[in-house]
Amino acid sequence: MKELVEVIAKSLVDYPDEVNVTETENEKAIVLELRVAQSDMGKVIGKQGRIAKAIRSVVKAAASKEDKKVIVEIVQ
Repeated sequence: MKELVEVIAKSLVDYPDEVNVTETENEKAIVLELRVAQSDMGKVIGKQGRIAKAIRSVVKAAASKEDKKVIVEIVQ
């Protein structure tokens, strides 16, 4: 899942070298924290959060094949 989020984010931003995804796992779900350059935040979130929602939907679909719950958080 981590690699999937990295590939999607790197294709969207101007500074792909600054994309960082951290994966932590707790008893309920896998949490993926996506960090990008400050100037790229808008590109990852999109108008009214549409791109962020699309990223979460793709990751959720991929995770459902493995019967896992994945949460994608976009942080600064």
